[in-house]
Amino acid sequence: MALTQQEAFARIRLLRSPHIGPISYAQLLRRWGSAVAALDVLPDLAARGGRPYRAAPAARIEEEITAVRKAGARYLFHDSADYPALLSQIDSAPPILTVRGDAGLASGTVVAIVGARNASAAAIKLAGDFAAGLKEAGVTVASGLARGIDGAAHRGSLPVTIGVIASGIDIAYPPQHAQLQDQIAEEGFLIAEQPPGTEPRGSHFPSRNRIIAGLAAGTLVVEAAPRSGSLITARLAGEAGREVMAVPGSPLEPRAHGCNQLIREGAVLVQSVDDVIELVSGFDGHPRSQVREAAPAFFDASADMAEEAADIAALLSPAPVAVDELIRQSGEGASAVQLALLELEIAGRLVRHAGGRVSLSG
Repeated sequence: MALTQQEAFARIRLLRSPHIGPISYAQLLRRWGSAVAALDVLPDLAARGGRPYRAAPAARIEEEITAVRKAGARYLFHDSADYPALLSQIDSAPPILTVRGDAGLASGTVVAIVGARNASAAAIKLAGDFAAGLKEAGVTVASGLARGIDGAAHRGSLPVTIGVIASGIDIAYPPQHAQLQDQIAEEGFLIAEQPPGTEPRGSHFPSRNRIIAGLAAGTLVVEAAPRSGSLITARLAGEAGREVMAVPGSPLEPRAHGCNQLIREGAVLVQSVDDVIELVSGFDGHPRSQVREAAPAFFDASADMAEEAADIAALLSPAPVAVDELIRQSGEGASAVQLALLELEIAGRLVRHAGGRVSLSG
């Protein structure tokens, strides 16, 4: 069924409203059937969570839509036919993206190439060579448009490349990659989760990384320090059940320690493009790599929706706890617990964490 203009507008407004994230957005649409209906119930849900509520102003959404059009971009909704299939499989998939370029690039085999911003000259050349080889093999390369490895991966794989940015679709970051970003938007595929006009913040980069990992059948780390965003992307890929690959490096090179660490943790050591292609060709959801942690179950309450929320506030604290543990300790049904969490989240009293955990805010 085609999306009406009213529902499309309501979806954007819902997602831009306070305390609405990918999980609460999905739960609201499942429970109330449409964004139009969900917007109507937000004040009542927040009141039951203990606080007043005001949705995003309609005028602000109108300004955003105008800015998206001015940037030559468009919205891609979670149930659009050209929404990336692999990305849709992760629990925290963005409900709405703003995009420029050819969305069809995400429908084939995608490999993410990530690594250090301050990468060595040898690693930058290697990343470009891997990207060019993957392009020749018909594989799309995704990365995050950062300096160093990311930029080399994009340049090596143009035009079959996907750039995921931490800013709005109309903001070039880093500024020295403005021309490269425009080239990707014109020849490849450019993705942003943040509204137009949004400057990148530190908290936006992990969100960007989950999109990069979610798009790809496998993530290749070329060079990275032990504490880096590249390793976050790799671990997110592992948690999503995707291949995690790493190029080994000298133990005397600090920038190689992250890759070597990943290999110790179960990433597949790769030394050539053929190694990567062998791992991702015909990927069936069963990776050979072992870089993943068992996450607590995420309960989908869509099948049996409770009419009343469970009383679980006393079980929550600022320390994160798994949702399935709340269900076990409360003795309530999964649907009732999820409704209670939704009310608290919309009221701004709940924070969701990775691995299906939640805590009280503040």
